[in-house]
Amino acid sequence: MSAIGVTFASFSALGSARGLGAARLAADLGYGSFWTAEASAMDGFTMLAAAGVAAPSLDLGTGVLPIQLRSPLLVAMTAATLQDLHPDRDVLVGVGMSSPVITERWHGVPYLPDGTTPLAYMRAYLTVLRSLLAGEEVTTTDGPIRLRGAQLGVRLRDRRPKTVLAALNPRMLALAGELADGVLLNYLPASHVAWSVEQVRRGEAAAGRPAGSCTVYAYVHVGVGDAEASRDRARRDLWSYAVVDGYARNFDRAGYTTEIAGVREASARRDRAAAIAAISERMCDDIDVMGDEDLVRNTVAAYLTAGVDHAVVMPLPWGEDRMGVVEATLRAVAPLADGV
Repeated sequence: MSAIGVTFASFSALGSARGLGAARLAADLGYGSFWTAEASAMDGFTMLAAAGVAAPSLDLGTGVLPIQLRSPLLVAMTAATLQDLHPDRDVLVGVGMSSPVITERWHGVPYLPDGTTPLAYMRAYLTVLRSLLAGEEVTTTDGPIRLRGAQLGVRLRDRRPKTVLAALNPRMLALAGELADGVLLNYLPASHVAWSVEQVRRGEAAAGRPAGSCTVYAYVHVGVGDAEASRDRARRDLWSYAVVDGYARNFDRAGYTTEIAGVREASARRDRAAAIAAISERMCDDIDVMGDEDLVRNTVAAYLTAGVDHAVVMPLPWGEDRMGVVEATLRAVAPLADGV
C-alpha cells in the first residue's frame, strides 16, 4: 500500500465534485487511500462509495464517524455494503468519540450513556463492532451497549472492513493497540508521534498482539501557500480544538502548555479574541503547516519517519484559489507515495 492518502474532511465545503476530482488526482499520483469525516456536512459513506467508483485504486476510510450517531450494527451494515461494492479495496472504518457540541447540540444525542466513561463506551462499541464484522451473532446483557441476537446480514468475501480508532490520549491509544486494526492520530506535531505510537504498542503488548498489529495512520495538516497570510486561519482552527478537553490535554502533553493555559484563562473570562490569540505562531507552524512545496513534502516525510505507517494528507485550502491549493498540495507530497 502507498504510504500516503488524502482526506476530504478539510475541503468538503467545496462540494462532492471537487472531492471526487481530488480522489482521481490522488489515484493518478500514486496515493493509496481516500478518507471522509462526519459532523454536520456530507455523509461519509456516501462519498466513499462514489470515490470508489471515481478512483478504484484507492482504499476507502472514514476519519472519523462519531460513535454516538450510528449504532454498531448500522456501521457494520454500511461498511459491509461499501466493502461488497468495492471488494478489492480495504474499507477502513474510523470511529471516534466526537464532542458534546456535535452529538448533543447538533444531533440531539447524549454524548455518553449514563454512568459510563468515554473509554468504557469505546471499548464496548469496538468489541461489538468487531464481532459483527466477523459475522458473529452478538448478545450483550450489560454495559453501555445492549443487544440481543444482533448479526450482520451482508455476506462478505475474504476481505472484511477494518476498524480504526481515532485516539489522542494514553488509554485510548492503548485501547487501539489492544482491539483495533489501526489508530488514527490527528492534531499533533511530528515530534509527538513517537510517544503516541509507544502507547499503541503498549496496548498491543498487554493484549498479547504482535508489535505492529495496529497500523498507525495520521492526518497531516499541510498546504502549499503563504504561511503568514494563513496564520489567522490556523489560529482559529487550532483554538477550536484546544477548547475541547481531550485535545487540550494532548496539546499540553505535546509541548504547548503555555498556549493551552492562555486559551483556558481567556475562555474562563469569555474573551474569545484573546483565546484565539493565545495560539502561538510556533504551534501553528508545527501543526497547521503552510509553505512551499519542499516544506509541505518534508513535513509529511517527518511524520512517516517518526513512526506513522500511512500519512493522510489533510490539505489546508487557504488562499484565493482553494482547490488550487488542494491540488498543489497533493502534487507536492506525491513523491512520498512509496514511503521514506
